[in-house]
Amino acid sequence: MSYQVEIVSLDQLVAKNHNYRKFKELWDLNPVRKELEKIEMSLDADNKGYGIFRLFLCLLIQFMENLSDRELEESLKSNLASKWFCEFGLLDKTPDYSLFSKLRSKIGTNRLAKIFNILKDQLKAKGYMSEVFTFVDASHLISKASLWIERDKAIAEKYEKLNNQILPKIAKDKDANFGCKGNNKFWYGFKKHTSVDMQSGMINKVAVTKANVIDSKGMKHIIPSQGAVYADKGYCDKNAKIAAAKRNLHLAAIKKNNMKNKNKELDKFYTKLRAPYERVFSKTSHRVRYLGIAKNQFTAFMEAIAHNFKRMIVLNELYQLPQTT
Repeated sequence: MSYQVEIVSLDQLVAKNHNYRKFKELWDLNPVRKELEKIEMSLDADNKGYGIFRLFLCLLIQFMENLSDRELEESLKSNLASKWFCEFGLLDKTPDYSLFSKLRSKIGTNRLAKIFNILKDQLKAKGYMSEVFTFVDASHLISKASLWIERDKAIAEKYEKLNNQILPKIAKDKDANFGCKGNNKFWYGFKKHTSVDMQSGMINKVAVTKANVIDSKGMKHIIPSQGAVYADKGYCDKNAKIAAAKRNLHLAAIKKNNMKNKNKELDKFYTKLRAPYERVFSKTSHRVRYLGIAKNQFTAFMEAIAHNFKRMIVLNELYQLPQTT
């Protein structure tokens, strides 16, 4: 009996038109690699050797595919495209799920903000972002906590109400609190403020705050450096006007119905302009996996990077924009 042996590489097993290939063709990740290599890894001995850049690529997979840590571990073991993207060999050992939480802590929110800006600068250089017209909005993030323990503590300590003044004294998550939209929509958790470049549909800035920070006060964290800002009724107050005036921006906010100077036709026009960019909020989860603002800000940055990756592929296929050389 004779056997035929065929030698193949992992690169040959990944489709030529796979999205992960397009990511690496369109985005220069070398500046990200250099930024990450500034960090000295201090992981357990059995987890050393992967390299922090490869592990960061694993996190990109996680947020692009919305995977838990355990699901990410399994993807890296069994999915050939995931192995290829994260620069593992076909037979290489891949990370255990317990490493990813250590990795997120090691990178930290501040360094990830630098990485987000590095990638955003590439978008601007390629002409994807111009900050001429910007869409801003805020969405609720619901905490993973159920509040039953907090309620029992409040009763035991004889607090009359479980509100935002009492919560920091008894809650496990000191940053989460109650938020309200309108008169009847309440949630416990955080609020995510996002600005979207209306030229490309890509996320320009994102910030996570406590849930009770009103939209217009959170605007200062996400406004662009120039151009016009299109916003809903939550931004038609003095807080938004002051934030816009500081950067000499044109604030195009829909006015509330009880305002004397409301122009219904103009507001209808603003609504039509804003409508296509609402999808940025409809495709992300409103439930958080982590405690605290810092960890959820990290998640918001990673989700924004993943969104911009995917949007870049769509735009490149539509307009055949030049690739990274």
